[in-house]
Amino acid sequence: MVDDMNHGRVRASYDTVAEEYRDRIGGELAFKVMDRALLGVVLEEAAGGTVADLGCGPGHVTGWLGERGAEAVGVDLSPAMVAVARRDHPGLEFRVGDLLGLPAADGEFAAAVALYSVIHLAPEELRPAFEEIRRVLRPSGVLLVSFHLGTEVRTLDEWWGHPVDVDFHFLEPDTVAGLLAEAGFTVTARLERGPYPEEAETRRGYLLARRD
Repeated sequence: MVDDMNHGRVRASYDTVAEEYRDRIGGELAFKVMDRALLGVVLEEAAGGTVADLGCGPGHVTGWLGERGAEAVGVDLSPAMVAVARRDHPGLEFRVGDLLGLPAADGEFAAAVALYSVIHLAPEELRPAFEEIRRVLRPSGVLLVSFHLGTEVRTLDEWWGHPVDVDFHFLEPDTVAGLLAEAGFTVTARLERGPYPEEAETRRGYLLARRD
């Protein structure tokens, strides 16, 4: 079941910081070597098919994928983020949508990435979200998920000087892998890393999974 109140909080918070988020985070792939490498794996696995960027924010990852020849579609809960993405990447498609009810057809995508987007879901929403992602992936489609490692929940009421109300759920790799398996995925690779100097000081986890 969708927690409408929580999703409304997340939507409003990202609407509030959309422009500043783009200015501060939009160039992050320039220094995120491992992220670029993993996104390259996703591109090869997609084999020319459409790649979904789920929780695309201002569209910088979607744009990176598009610049490398992928047909990429960005999806985000925040209409303000989608507006920024459409403005900055006019040649790509962006849709407003929720991870628990994606605006996409069954099997529409060859691959999907969810970079730090599942961290805003309540624990009981993770498996339904992965089942929904499975629905929009073609058979044997791949999914790359990233998240902050741990078990804590951090709540922000101020972000870069803007008033917000948003929770960040840190996650354990075994927990996420187990939920992916329950949702019909096989995890094919795991990676953990420390923060880059430009990032918040949290350890990061990545799981690459294939739709069964």
